[in-house]
Amino acid sequence: MTNPSGTSVEPDIEIKGALEGIVGHQNVVDAPDILKAHGGDCSFAAGCPPLFLVKPQQAEQVHQLVRWANRTLMPLIPVSSGPPHFKGDTVPTLGGVVVDLSGMNKMLRIDRRNRVAMIEPGTTFSALKSEVEKQNMRLMLPLAPRRTKSVLGSYMERDPILVPKYHWDMSDPLCCTEVVFGTGEVFRTGAASGPGTLDEQRESGQAQKNPLGPGPSDLFRVVQGAQGTLGIVTWATVRLELLPSVRKLFMVGCTAVEEVIDFIYRLQRLKLGDECLVLDRLNLASLLEHDSRCIEECRSALPAYILVFVIAGYERFPEERVDYQTKDMLEIAQRCGVRPVATLPGVDSGRLLQVLSEPSAEPYWKLRYRGSNAEIFFLTTLDRSAQFIETMRGVAREAGFPTASMGTYIQPIQQGRSCHVEFDLAFDANEETEVALAKRTLELAGKALMQKGAFLSRPYGGWVDMIGSDCAENVIALRKVKRIFDPNNIMNPGKLCF
Repeated sequence: MTNPSGTSVEPDIEIKGALEGIVGHQNVVDAPDILKAHGGDCSFAAGCPPLFLVKPQQAEQVHQLVRWANRTLMPLIPVSSGPPHFKGDTVPTLGGVVVDLSGMNKMLRIDRRNRVAMIEPGTTFSALKSEVEKQNMRLMLPLAPRRTKSVLGSYMERDPILVPKYHWDMSDPLCCTEVVFGTGEVFRTGAASGPGTLDEQRESGQAQKNPLGPGPSDLFRVVQGAQGTLGIVTWATVRLELLPSVRKLFMVGCTAVEEVIDFIYRLQRLKLGDECLVLDRLNLASLLEHDSRCIEECRSALPAYILVFVIAGYERFPEERVDYQTKDMLEIAQRCGVRPVATLPGVDSGRLLQVLSEPSAEPYWKLRYRGSNAEIFFLTTLDRSAQFIETMRGVAREAGFPTASMGTYIQPIQQGRSCHVEFDLAFDANEETEVALAKRTLELAGKALMQKGAFLSRPYGGWVDMIGSDCAENVIALRKVKRIFDPNNIMNPGKLCF
């Protein structure tokens, strides 16, 4: 038997025996239905089933797996979140072995004083949220993540969080990491790199919170966003914040996004409020309702776009804090010509607060309208978001995709300096025509949005080729990095430009 590079590798029975020697018999899976399920996901990514799926239970087993893969030149595809998957980054391109990290789900430490948690890659938002709230802290959530979503999987891929004022750097809320690079070497980034062991650092009062280093290097940035192509993270520390004791939600309905842009800029400049995001009527209705009929009823009563923001008070004088921030916010709103309200037709503010504060209930909110979802997202500035909405709507019309099935989500990040813009295409995967339209729309959208200046900072699937053709020098640099950290190309080969 040969691997995709043409190099001889061990026969399947020997491979299985070697894997069982590393992770144990019960943690090696070769059931055809399970392997077939891992050969694809909800995206349009092409792939093939892996030879085996392994479930390591500790970091040393991950280390041994990577060293074994270097000896045999067997591809490894790390996966930390449960299904469904949507981006194609965990679909094996060349076969190999899927490394399912969901069993490594320990919360190694929760430190209230330093507002940081050390967790393994299998820890989900649902599990960690309940534990940190016991210590009166809050976990920084993306928009209603699915219940099976790994915290590290989300933070490693730089999913935007809902509270822009706590988003100082693009890497936030990720701090230090321990990573097994493709070379087989174990490396710790940031303050965790030393001096001393982790126990010695803790005894001296350190909390592994500073992500920078060692020395002048910021190697956590090399791994973040790499889609598992350079190494496997075995634990990381993540930032936490105080849990609000009082929260007050406001909404501003508008017919066009431009109407609320100046208001958002002013709120973020003063760091007023916590959660701040813009949703169109389809995405807001999908978050609140659980089936297509109820979604249609809800969206029909809503304005085209809705700005949602929350003002919160914490441990000390929470009511007073909410009161003075509300007065400041209303004064700014009057200057900007907008009218914040606590309720909109069909929207219960208490229910919406709950939705923004926890992982999505089942079914996952992006699947509720038509059963399947395809998404494209990028970075830009708030003042340009409206023109990208028009571009995307034009692309949908050109491709024949119904704009009524396209949701929009705008998330200010980095304290409002930039924003994440996302378009969600809802379709029925059982209808070939709808599948073809969604796929065609994504292809056209990537090109059109890039031409308008959209920064696809997290490229998946076909977007990679589009970016590579325009940024050849970046591809050359990335491949040099790949040769340093994964010289045998065993880590998720076929993804990004590798």
